[in-house]
Amino acid sequence: MQGYVRVYSRNADGTSGGGGAGDGEGTIVYYGCAGPIGEWTQRVASLQPTIDQSVATMYGRLPGASTGSNNAAGGAGVAASHERIKIGFCTDLDKSVLINNFEKRGWHQVNGDDDWHFYWAGVQTCRNIFSVDSGYRMHDNQMINHFPNHYELSRKDLLVKNIKRYRKDLERDGNPLAEKTESNNSSGTRYLYLDFVPTTFVLPADYNMFVEEYRKFPLSTWIMKPCGKSQGAGIFLINKLSKLKKWSREAKGPFHPQIAKESYVISRYIDNPLLIGGKKFDLRLYVLVASFRPLKAYLFKLGFCRFCTVKYDTSVTELDNMYVHLTNVSVQKHGGEYNTLHGGKWSVQNLALYLEGTRGKEVTDRLFGAISWLIVHSLRAVAPVMASDRHCFECYGYDIIIDNALKPWLVEVNASPSLTSTTVNDRILKYKLIDNILSVVLPPDGVPDVRWNKVPTADALGNFELLIDEELAAQDEAQNSSNSSSHAKPSRTSSRWK
Repeated sequence: MQGYVRVYSRNADGTSGGGGAGDGEGTIVYYGCAGPIGEWTQRVASLQPTIDQSVATMYGRLPGASTGSNNAAGGAGVAASHERIKIGFCTDLDKSVLINNFEKRGWHQVNGDDDWHFYWAGVQTCRNIFSVDSGYRMHDNQMINHFPNHYELSRKDLLVKNIKRYRKDLERDGNPLAEKTESNNSSGTRYLYLDFVPTTFVLPADYNMFVEEYRKFPLSTWIMKPCGKSQGAGIFLINKLSKLKKWSREAKGPFHPQIAKESYVISRYIDNPLLIGGKKFDLRLYVLVASFRPLKAYLFKLGFCRFCTVKYDTSVTELDNMYVHLTNVSVQKHGGEYNTLHGGKWSVQNLALYLEGTRGKEVTDRLFGAISWLIVHSLRAVAPVMASDRHCFECYGYDIIIDNALKPWLVEVNASPSLTSTTVNDRILKYKLIDNILSVVLPPDGVPDVRWNKVPTADALGNFELLIDEELAAQDEAQNSSNSSSHAKPSRTSSRWK
């Protein structure tokens, strides 16, 4: 059983993305939305307007679907290449969801200076390990949970820069994905298929461009965020240029030397968010990347919504009330209305049921398909600049806002999503997340080995859904090319989910 994701892109070497004919049956499928039981489902290519089939396509196939024998052989070859190893793990985080998952596999904990095989590290440890000055050289049976320059995706200013470059590259190549249309909320045009990040500028470098944009829409609201911080730290909203100028003056003063050195992003605030019970919320989705070149990415189906504790209010008097505007649990848990039982969280499955009941299944499917589209293209945007070391994998926390037109917007990406459990359900979810991550990134015998082809079996995916696998796509393309000359296969478009 196969599924595909259609995207248009450039390869890591700068050439136009390779194409394929779907699954050999003329079908191009997007992974999309939750059905009645709330699972991510596949859906036929109605997500975006039809684009000429001759344009370059890239897609991912469900692992283990038609390459089971190859994968099994690959796993056996890896297993035969070494005797059973007693796995030593390191972690910079004293989290039971990590340690319990490691120990249930029979692993034993060691120090960073010892001979370790699996390291769940903080970002600084990862940078130190990959630093030229460290002189550290990883062997074939070691894995670590961050890519060396993960900040190309997780740092707010670099994410915006990479997405802008990606769109410009596609536009220069005449790729249909870079098509533009008239914009509703800003002058000029917007990208028809890649308009998933709000208008954003980096300060202080882009200050003049921001002022020019602001003056076109003087009643608009903007949100300021420090580039290198998380959990809602240092964020504030502005609706007057004078407020930004005042902040700038204060930042240059002797009492805030650290602020003066920081870069900020300022983005158009999504002031028409989808509300449930009158409250704003965002989505936290977990995306696992096993490799950037070739790109191999998976979406965890057990994401959740994070709600504000105070009803949404756009009035000027509430502009500084972060309990109205910021969904971060680290912010909301300090509010008087915070509920410790459910933690202000709602499962993606419940969101899907709610939307299907209030908006209909078709638009709900389209929303979740657009979310998958957004994630894949954000990864494609950074893939050419990522150091794709085979020792690495990474689980990213994607934060996504949905507006009242059911359009998803990428807010930011976190390289170290919190593993702290705020509720019982939260703990269960994060335990499953870590367990499933290990099943996907490790070879069948459970021993880290960079020589493994990183194609997990369907059973190993657990609650993960394949978003994209360029390696399997290339194999399918070659196979379909050889088969197309002999006979054509009938179309098969039915959903896997019941």
